Amino acid sequence: MYDDGAECIRLHGHDLVFRREGSGPVILLIHGMAGSRTAWDKVIGPLAAAGHTVIAPDLPGHGDSGASSGDSSIGALAATLRDLILALGYERATLAGHSLGGGVAMQFAYLFPEHAERLVLISSGGLGRTVNLALRSAALPGAEIVVAGIGGVARLASPVVAGVLGLLRVQIDAEQAEVGRSLRSLGVASTRKAFLDTLRAVVGTDGQRVFAGDRLYLTAQMPTLIVWGDEDPVIPVGHGYRGHAAMPGSELVILPGVGHFPPLQAPEPLVGAMSEFLARVPPSDPKPEVWRRLLRDGAPGTAGADDPDPAA
Repeated sequence: MYDDGAECIRLHGHDLVFRREGSGPVILLIHGMAGSRTAWDKVIGPLAAAGHTVIAPDLPGHGDSGASSGDSSIGALAATLRDLILALGYERATLAGHSLGGGVAMQFAYLFPEHAERLVLISSGGLGRTVNLALRSAALPGAEIVVAGIGGVARLASPVVAGVLGLLRVQIDAEQAEVGRSLRSLGVASTRKAFLDTLRAVVGTDGQRVFAGDRLYLTAQMPTLIVWGDEDPVIPVGHGYRGHAAMPGSELVILPGVGHFPPLQAPEPLVGAMSEFLARVPPSDPKPEVWRRLLRDGAPGTAGADDPDPAA
C-alpha cells in the first residue's frame, strides 16, 4: 500500500501509519512538526542493520496517519506512541525525537518511564523558550489563512520549481527538500489543522510555551544523548548546551555545519553517535524509590520555567 513498506494500525478508531524495520531492541523515531516518517529515511536502514527494531510513525494528522480525536498536546501524542508500541507487542523503546518529537519523547519518558529505555534528543523542542520567528508568527490569530495560502502555493509551484531547477542542474539539499515537503503538506486541510493545533499547543507569539527546564533533573534515571547542529536556524544550539547542563549524566554531540535537520543533513554522524551511545550505555532501570527521592529532594540550581532566557 505504501511505497516504503509502511504499515497501518487502527488505534483508538484512527489510522496510524508507521514504518518498521529490523529486529532487536526497539528504537522509536519521532518526527517534528509538519513532518512525517520520511524525515528518518536516511537513518532507519543503518539503525536496523545495527541490530535494532526501528519504528518510525507518522504522528496523528501528519503524513499518512489519520487525524486524532482533537487533542494535539505533547502529552496526548506521547500517550498515543506508548499505546502504539504496546499494541505492536513491545514493552520498552529507546525514544529518539527530532524538534517537536524531542519534546514528545521527553514527555513520554516523564509519563511512562517504565516503557522508556533511553532518550535521544535531536534539535529538540522543550529545552528553551526561543524559537524561529516564522513559527511564532504561525501562532497568531488568523494565521490559518496565511498557512493555507503558503501550502496551496507550495503545492502548485512545486512541479514548476522542480522543473526549472532540473534544467539549471541545481541540486536541492536535504534540508530544503524536507522544508518543501512540509510546506506542501500544509495545502491539505487535515494536515494544516493538525499542524496549527500542535503548534499552538507548544508555541506562542513569544516563543515556546512548553519548557521542561524545571523537571530535567528527573532524567537522572534516564540515559540521554543530545544532538544538535551548530547552525540550527529554528531552535538555537544554546538550548542543547543548556539542556545538557541541566540533565544529569547526559551526553552532548554538536554537529558542525549542520542546521535543523541532522537526520537528513548529517545521517552518518547522527547514526554513528546514536549507535555508539546505544551500544555503550545500558537502558534505564527505573526504580520507584529513586523517583520518589528525586521528586522529594528536587534539584537546586536547575533552570526553572520562569527563567528569563533559558536559551542562554
